[in-house]
Amino acid sequence: MLIGIPRESKQGETLVAATAKTVTQLTNLGYDVIVESGAGDHADQPDTAFAEAGVRVGTTQEVWAADVVVKVNAPTDEEIGRLRKGATVISMMAPGRSPELIERLQAQGVTALAMDAVPRISRAQSMDVLSSMANVAGYRAVVESAHEFGRMFTGQVTAAGKIPPARVFVVGAGVAGLAAIGAASAMGAVVRAFDVRPEVAEQVESMGAQFVHVEMEQEVSSDGYAKEMTEAQVAATAAMYDEEARAADIVITTALIPGRPAPSLLTAETVAGMRNGSVIVDMAAANGGNAAGTVADQRVVTANGVTILGYTDLAGRLAAQTSQLYGTNIVNLLKLLTPEKDGNLGLDFEDVVQRGITVVRDGQSTWPPPAVQVSAAPAAPVAAAPAKEPKAPMSAGAKVGWVLGAIGVFWLVNALAPTDELRRHFTVLMLSIVIGYYVIGKVAHALHTPLMSVTNAISGVVVVGALVQIATDDTLVLVLSAVAILLASINVFGGFAVTRRMLAMFSKGA
Repeated sequence: MLIGIPRESKQGETLVAATAKTVTQLTNLGYDVIVESGAGDHADQPDTAFAEAGVRVGTTQEVWAADVVVKVNAPTDEEIGRLRKGATVISMMAPGRSPELIERLQAQGVTALAMDAVPRISRAQSMDVLSSMANVAGYRAVVESAHEFGRMFTGQVTAAGKIPPARVFVVGAGVAGLAAIGAASAMGAVVRAFDVRPEVAEQVESMGAQFVHVEMEQEVSSDGYAKEMTEAQVAATAAMYDEEARAADIVITTALIPGRPAPSLLTAETVAGMRNGSVIVDMAAANGGNAAGTVADQRVVTANGVTILGYTDLAGRLAAQTSQLYGTNIVNLLKLLTPEKDGNLGLDFEDVVQRGITVVRDGQSTWPPPAVQVSAAPAAPVAAAPAKEPKAPMSAGAKVGWVLGAIGVFWLVNALAPTDELRRHFTVLMLSIVIGYYVIGKVAHALHTPLMSVTNAISGVVVVGALVQIATDDTLVLVLSAVAILLASINVFGGFAVTRRMLAMFSKGA
């Protein structure tokens, strides 16, 4: 089958549905690929790059005559008219908000797959274009806000004075929100974030931000998306939004409700109370916006000097990387649809992923698909096993007996020791065991890693001391020195091996 990659017709669109790298992966699946001339110019993918990848660069008519047409944005009426009957079109379509689009696709007799309808289940994550784009958009939102803010995010202490760090408040901790939190934290800002889903608090804190808690009933999400807030939740969060926004230098809002307008979170009064020079990046602008005064695709400056950015093309402002991510999502989808790698696309409605993204099949509407239960909630707790009976604490008499026994052994060894020097060494050994037991036993688990470095140093001293003592004619001292060298060396090399493995967990691949 032939896959066509057309140039996007949407005004100002910079993305392309495939790159030179991903078209090679498509040909490895057995497909022939044709790319419209100029389709990737704005994403650093010139025609020469596609030609070098071994695919044909053709005209608009040739691309739209393909068996499968893959694009980014939903096809227009004119583009739908170019599709031949029985063809397949793959793109983002927002089918829940586009009934007219579904009707036109039906009338054309085609099969339509919506990339933005991928179910949010683990198996489908590699095809989730919404997550791919939201990740890039969240990062870009911080970059745009930093440009508008015009000041450093990180705090500085200089000879001329102290510069406080910027304060960033992120509303919504989905993919875009977490990406924004990560970028702002990496730039040195103090980041605070809120989400109506209580289960994301740990994720927020793991990204270096402080989760803002509000006293209200919060419902654990069942589909991975935030639900529309109740009146009680709106009342409980309104005061918090007002307080946090007024204290922040940057506010980034990402709150969306699938299939509905974006909730209004920052009122006109709140925006008016923000400091001069503050910046709001409203990532929900395409759906109406979370902040009063947001205008889609516009930069608005309020009377009190607050800049509101309603850009809807944040992901497109990093076109090369976003196109690569989108193209990879397409490749992963086509791997699922082409299990034999024979270049023949097939749909299996027994697969919830394939069923979920299919909007129209051979001219018949298949939207909406059956509901797929996707739980982001913690798993139900497993019935706890019967608790073991705790061991009875050692009685006072037993403790006294153990202490007297240890003293007796200590006295006996000292009495039998042939030299005063050996008695002194044995006394130091016993005291070190007692002190070490009480010191090491009280160390918190969080300090075990730096403690390993200390024990390595101590073991190194033991090795040096044993090496000094091993040059002796006394058989007992020789044996004890050899054992000390062996055990201390194991501790040193083992400690460094464990430390190296732990550090490898945090090192980035080449």
